[in-house]
Amino acid sequence: MVSNREEDAMRKSKFSEEQIIGILKEREAGIPITELCRKHGISEQTFHRWRGKYGGMELSDARRLKRLEDENNRLKHLVADLTLDNQMLKTVLGKKH
Repeated sequence: MVSNREEDAMRKSKFSEEQIIGILKEREAGIPITELCRKHGISEQTFHRWRGKYGGMELSDARRLKRLEDENNRLKHLVADLTLDNQMLKTVLGKKH
């Protein structure tokens, strides 16, 4: 489970999915990667990571992916909380016997 402090420490991109897909489409239009990176102030590593995650997507696909990722994180936290509750109950029941 991720604590609030860890969530605060996680960096959020200063680019929206729409902007990222726009940058990737610029590359598809023939603009060299080095020029794109300089123009948008990103590293080539960031560009390649974005291409791996968003390459070939339309904006609607990226929005759907974001919603699914958010739902997945919510469910992971729910499972972690329930697992912790389960362990505490087992501990309490184990001490009574």
